[in-house]
This record gives sequence, C-alpha cells and structure tokens, in this order.
Amino acid sequence: YFCRHGERWELQLKGSGKTPYSRNGDGRAVLRSSVREFLCSEAMHYLGIPTSRAASLVVSDDDVWRDQFYNGNIKKERGAIVLRLAKSWFRIGSLEILAHSGELDLLRRLLDFIIQKHFPSIAMNDSNRYLEFFSTVVSETANLISLWMSVGFAHGVCNTDNFSLLSITIDYGPFGFMDSYDPNFVPNTSDDERRYKIGNQASVGLFNLSKLLQALKPLLDPRQKQLASQILEGYGEHYYSRFTELFKTKLGLLGENENDNYLIAFLLKVSLLH
Repeated sequence: YFCRHGERWELQLKGSGKTPYSRNGDGRAVLRSSVREFLCSEAMHYLGIPTSRAASLVVSDDDVWRDQFYNGNIKKERGAIVLRLAKSWFRIGSLEILAHSGELDLLRRLLDFIIQKHFPSIAMNDSNRYLEFFSTVVSETANLISLWMSVGFAHGVCNTDNFSLLSITIDYGPFGFMDSYDPNFVPNTSDDERRYKIGNQASVGLFNLSKLLQALKPLLDPRQKQLASQILEGYGEHYYSRFTELFKTKLGLLGENENDNYLIAFLLKVSLLH
C-alpha cells in the first residue's frame, strides 16, 4: 500500500479471523483490547516513539469468548477489528524460524529483501551487509527500549516474535504505563514469573538480539561472527547512553557531568520510595 507521500505501508487486520499463523487461537480480538491498541499506538506515535499506527477500528457482531484475568472465568465479549499499519511487520522471529528449520536459502532471500526495502544505507553488493544490518538493529533496538523507559511504557510480551526488525513498537497486547516508578511493574496478568517486568526490558532486548545473531550466524563467515559478537557486546553501552540522554533532557541537564548518572539513579530511587 502506498500513501500520497510515496511511502510504502503494509496493512494488517487484527481480529479478522483465523490465518495460517493463528496457531490454536480463534484469530479474533475483543473490543476493549482493540480500543487500547488503537489509542496507544497513536499516542506513542505522537510521543515520538517508533510504532505501528492504527487506521480504523470496526466493531463486529461476532461473540468472542475470553478469560480476561486468566482466572478461569470465561466471558462473552464484543468483537472488533483494527486496521493497523507499519512500514514492515517482519520480526526477529521471522528470521529465527527459518534458521531453526534449516531453510538457509529462504533466510538469505528474505534478509536480502528486508535490507533492500528497508535499509537503503546498506549496499546490496556489500559482503558485510548482514553485519551492517545486525549493527543497525542492535543500536535501534537499544534506542527503542530507551524511549519506552523514558515514558514508563511496558510492552508486556517482549518475545522475539514481538520485536520488529525495523525497531518499531508492534503487537500491543497486555501493555501498560507506570503510574509511578516501579521497576517491578508488570502489565501482563499472566506473567507470573515477571519475565517481562519493565525493569527487565533492556535485558530482554539483549536476549532477543542474541537470538537474532544466532539466526544470522549460518550466513556469516568466522570473521563476521566475531565482529557481530562484539557489536552485540556494545548493546549495553548504546542503551545506557541513550537512556541517560533522554533523562538528562527531562531534567534539563546541559553538558556532561560525571554526577549526571548518579542524579538520575537517585531521583528514580526517590520516586520508588514515594
């Protein structure tokens, strides 16, 4: 789909029914979650955070049965369909599944397609193009999660299938915003182990990027594998640099001061205590 400005957007219907990717689900969505996705994706866009967008929401006449609080109490709810847009819906899991199944030719073709369409700064005749691609995804993922943290946004389900290769926020499910600072905040009532609590998001990002590297390794030579591992090791520095920059902007701190990080940590701790 092309808009009037010449940009290419991919359309996706959420809640329209079963697809080949529905697994054991019914492919439906309820009205409450559809409204939340519509509002939050648009809010994130206007907060300046890379995200999918919502174009429309249609209420359906279908009855959808859901256990809202995962306590065994299944209720009938009104269904809805959201038309959502993104420059691409490819995720880390899109490459991971091909590498896992040994479909390396298809993996290479898909990766070349993604690079050609969405990473114009990378030359297709560059023998290091997969390395350049990985480096970009690492730095942009660090940037995205820093932005999430800067507004207190918790995604809720940060697995590799919900992490965009274009480093945009996708698949709004049990997300939430913190009312007050709490690194243990979990918006997903089914996440009993607090795996995706907001304080874990940066670490989960690193885990997902390590899975991406694992998927890319069959396409890399030994030197490139070593360089890719070094790039992944730099993720933490990317994240903390961007995180600090965002919070310094919030506090109006100018220039560089060795006590800036201490002040940010102190104020977050004070917020936690209060």
